[in-house]
Amino acid sequence: MGFKYINEIATSENINQLLTLIDRVAGANSDVNNVFDITDMLRDSPQMEQCLKWMKQDPATAKMIEEQYMGADYDLEAMLKMPKGSLGWTYAKVMTEINYDPKFYRLREIESDTDYVINRIRKTHDLHHILTGFSMDDYGEAGVISVTVAQTGYPGWMLIDILSMLLNFFAGDNDLGIDVEYDFDTISTGIKMGRAAKPLFPVKWEECFELPLEQLRADLNIKPVTEGRWSWYTRPNLRAAVELDV
Repeated sequence: MGFKYINEIATSENINQLLTLIDRVAGANSDVNNVFDITDMLRDSPQMEQCLKWMKQDPATAKMIEEQYMGADYDLEAMLKMPKGSLGWTYAKVMTEINYDPKFYRLREIESDTDYVINRIRKTHDLHHILTGFSMDDYGEAGVISVTVAQTGYPGWMLIDILSMLLNFFAGDNDLGIDVEYDFDTISTGIKMGRAAKPLFPVKWEECFELPLEQLRADLNIKPVTEGRWSWYTRPNLRAAVELDV
């Protein structure tokens, strides 16, 4: 039978691990540390090992990992003084408007290339929201992490995409309007965007903050989502904050 392989992978150990991960994803809305716990649990996994091998096939990414560049902490006050329409200015305006902490992420002690990749992906995650146009809530999160999945195969984000669809499948009428079909559309859009774009991981964003956001998007071949409920551009407060015509 074609489904025989399911019996081979659906072991008690694998199912228990899956249930633990589902519980972490389910709690992500109340505690962002659950998301960090998921990626930490996958630190030494075969999937993370494969992710590193894939990433290092790109020379610029391999150099970035070897260098372990992290850059300075994000300073919203300083970024708000940058040129209007720049990456740094736009990021600071949006983060200030939604009252997000720019250092929301949990850093690991860097003992390996894996630790560095985890830290860098965490630090740059919200910048990817600005670049791609995906909103910073349940509607856009699957899209933005799918961009990273498409380019790196990062297992933490891949698993969150999959488990989020599973949770929404069971949510029924309590899913805030996010259904499985919507999840597929969002993830598909993010995957296509990631495949079309130049590698984002090796970009030293901290050295690009004063560059125009639209210039960076053009240089990286990113066509942001600016319509629909998965875009932060459709949030009136954020659109007004950045004062952009899109």
